[in-house]
Amino acid sequence: MLGSFPPPIRRWSMNFFYPNLQNDMWRIFGHLYFNRTDYFIDPQTHCFNQPLLESFLQDKGIALYDTASAVRRLKENASDKYLEIAIPTDIDELLSQIPDCKAIATTGQKATEAACQQFQVDQPPIGSSVAFSLPTRRRLLLYRMPSSSRAYPLSLEKKAARYATMLRELQLL
Repeated sequence: MLGSFPPPIRRWSMNFFYPNLQNDMWRIFGHLYFNRTDYFIDPQTHCFNQPLLESFLQDKGIALYDTASAVRRLKENASDKYLEIAIPTDIDELLSQIPDCKAIATTGQKATEAACQQFQVDQPPIGSSVAFSLPTRRRLLLYRMPSSSRAYPLSLEKKAARYATMLRELQLL
């Protein structure tokens, strides 16, 4: 899964991907795999449980990274609208280190734009995928997923339904 870039550090509840407690990514996964949106939230600290998340993702074979190695925030907020990619991640190089990867899921518009630009493919509709080939002729799918930000105007249940479709297609759910 490739996102855009983490929010400003003051919004983090952990030092890991999707760290903002207001972001729904880990609630989506809790809902889909455990029927509990709060599954990955530590009840004592009211933060995401990073060791539990890492163990879960490793067990499922889900890798996470950002589509940018460096960004400029044009405003002091978490919005991708005010995010400029200064150094894009070399996704092709990243994938060369993950030979068993069969698909990429982008989690929002900025991440989708960055990945589509690198692979020279058209953006699929939200919740859908497009096949593409790397220069090595390796074939993959690129899924365009809805943003897990609460600013994205879709309920958690509807976001989860789109993620469920992708995860089932990839035999991860």
